[in-house]
Amino acid sequence: MKKNKIKAPCTVALIAVNVIVFLFLSFRGMTEDGMFLLEHGAMYVPYMIEKGEYYRIFTSMFLHFGFDHLLNNMVILAAIGWNLEYEIGQLKFVILYLFSGLGGNLLSAYWDIRVGDYAVSAGASGAIFGVIGALLYVAIRNRGRIGDISGKGLVFMIILSLYYGYSSGGVDNMAHIGGLIAGFLLSVLLYRKKNRKFRSVSGY
Repeated sequence: MKKNKIKAPCTVALIAVNVIVFLFLSFRGMTEDGMFLLEHGAMYVPYMIEKGEYYRIFTSMFLHFGFDHLLNNMVILAAIGWNLEYEIGQLKFVILYLFSGLGGNLLSAYWDIRVGDYAVSAGASGAIFGVIGALLYVAIRNRGRIGDISGKGLVFMIILSLYYGYSSGGVDNMAHIGGLIAGFLLSVLLYRKKNRKFRSVSGY
């Protein structure tokens, strides 16, 4: 008997890590509380600059403000992550995901310093926007489609998500934009178009 393999193990693993971290913290306190998340690795620029806690750029990617925040991000990652992982490979997918999240957080930190408005931030959305940006590049390279996703659909998703972010409060839009740009640029470096082979089958 053939064993069923998970088609996108890295996507599943990333979702699992986010969920496990959320459940662990939920038993220790209120994840909706900014101070609680700050104590457990959320990003806050003054702490990074004054205390040298630059690890927050990474750890904040796996923290979420409440169940709804986690659910929204993980649903999107589950819906689109496997497309990119299948297309570029597992290792490249993980590299792109993590560095997109870091890129989003770096732009967010730069913007906070520029405007002098500091807030506690956390979430995987910067990395997820990186996945969207990468999918957009892959779609462009493949005549406007990647699997069941079209380039036009991705552009619409990006515009709608950014509009929602700017029209709502408490959304780190710079992390979204930074992740999107980082994901697109990283995919330019990492993606190699597959030579797809088709074979015809005759008879029944």
